[in-house]
Amino acid sequence: MIPFKFEKVRTEQDAIRAAAAGARYIAGGTTLIDLMRDEVERPERLVDINALPIAEIRADGADLVIGALARMSDVAAHPETKRLQPLIAEALIEGASPQLRNMASMGGNLLQRVRCPYFRMLDAACNKREPGSGCSAIDGLNAGHAILGTSDHCVATHPSDVAVALVALGATMRVRGPGGERTFPVEELFRLPGDTPHLEHTLRPGELIVEIRVPGGPYARQARYLKVRDRASYEFALVSAAVAMEIEGDTIRQARVAVGGVGTRPWRMRTVEEALKGKSTNRDAFEAAAHLALEGTRPLSHNHYKVDLLPRTIVRALEMAGGRA
Repeated sequence: MIPFKFEKVRTEQDAIRAAAAGARYIAGGTTLIDLMRDEVERPERLVDINALPIAEIRADGADLVIGALARMSDVAAHPETKRLQPLIAEALIEGASPQLRNMASMGGNLLQRVRCPYFRMLDAACNKREPGSGCSAIDGLNAGHAILGTSDHCVATHPSDVAVALVALGATMRVRGPGGERTFPVEELFRLPGDTPHLEHTLRPGELIVEIRVPGGPYARQARYLKVRDRASYEFALVSAAVAMEIEGDTIRQARVAVGGVGTRPWRMRTVEEALKGKSTNRDAFEAAAHLALEGTRPLSHNHYKVDLLPRTIVRALEMAGGRA
């Protein structure tokens, strides 16, 4: 591990000031420390932000408000999460082992780096790690890589499970930085790789995630998260689907659908949502809508199976949410 400076801060102002000068925030450290050990990440200065008072979990009317430093395990187990947004709890439990959930913060989970093996191999070409070096995954072992949002420079999938649920539910996030405070949808945090895959998010220099707000809605109670993976525990998604529906009688009034494991960022499926509106909760309607998820897919040499698995996963998740599984 490369030597670095470490300091603790107790105020947001001190944290933002340090980050604006080039320091890196650290909370749970469940991703960053691993990458530092492998010398993939080489920060010269770390700022421990765990003392900041931004870990509260609370209800605000029908909304669920989650502090950025709240641990994943605390959010998943919180009574207000279970009452207002059970989809969030389910995605968190599916997202990591109990040990990692006890350490990892919500803000850190959203900002975790990709799990592409070539990103972690210093002798492999990776445009995320070394811009302009190439992408070994495009012609390499790419069975776990993306089929949506890829470019000629990067095909890595975004690894977060809870981010998929947050995007499906239209969650927003509040950040503070040297330029003040701003709020924007969680979906807008994540960049497409394009020709700058090393730029993964839209945070400005020094900005600190303060809280995440998940709006309430009649669809929140009929929501499920389905994660398809190679093994039952501590594994990243091959394909995942977060779905939520408002159902009146046998008719879908509105639907929210986002998928993971297939995109370079959590992928909101708005065409699928529109196709579900006004339809009956039956398999034929689910299959017809889920087929639209394949628009724009670009499979690689070893991950064409995701083209078949993606709509099937969405259908199964819809059946689970609709009580027809």
